[in-house]
Amino acid sequence: MFIGHFAPAFVAAAVSPRSPRLGTLFIAAQLVDWGFFALALIGVERLRVDPGASVMVPLDLYHMPYTHSLIGTGLWALACLLVVALAQRDVFAGVLAGLVVVSHWLLDWLVHVPDLTVDGDPPKLGLGLWNYPAIAMPLELLLVGAAFAFYVRRTRGPLGPPLVLLLTMLLLQAVNWFGPHPQEAGALLYLQALLAFAILTTIALWVGENRWFQKRGGLAFGEQ
Repeated sequence: MFIGHFAPAFVAAAVSPRSPRLGTLFIAAQLVDWGFFALALIGVERLRVDPGASVMVPLDLYHMPYTHSLIGTGLWALACLLVVALAQRDVFAGVLAGLVVVSHWLLDWLVHVPDLTVDGDPPKLGLGLWNYPAIAMPLELLLVGAAFAFYVRRTRGPLGPPLVLLLTMLLLQAVNWFGPHPQEAGALLYLQALLAFAILTTIALWVGENRWFQKRGGLAFGEQ
């Protein structure tokens, strides 16, 4: 799961005029991966290249208790909730951002081979859809497509910026799926991942500054 993680960000950005901006929610959607690759850079969490790890992803994510355990993800979500709630002076906005952070673990649980945990210790969890590309790939595209359509329908503003974001997401996903696999784990791999997140977040910030919530009677919740 890569761009599929941003689907909850699109949805959360479009449910209420009190929602955080799209850029903030893009950070929330990949917050635990920002943390994982940053911690991997300093050796706190670890992965290794293993072509046999799964059909789609040749990475053995064998030590990530602080970011990809359910409890660890919950703590990242709580921190995000507090930061957004304080920054926007709105608990509802913070809760939305926190839920987007939690969605990361749930989506990973669908696709990861068993490498997720509840508290950092076994049992290892994951349904393993990475071993079934014919399911995992359409699922990711469906999630993103449906969430993007919801966001565009529920907001107003120029269509150009969202389309640039969507095309960039699809391009990076194509590289992720069909590009050469990494030969080894190391700083270059981790920095490439962080750069991809930064590119998408920067574009999402631009999109969020150019679109506004479209009120539609009583459809949205959390309105004042």
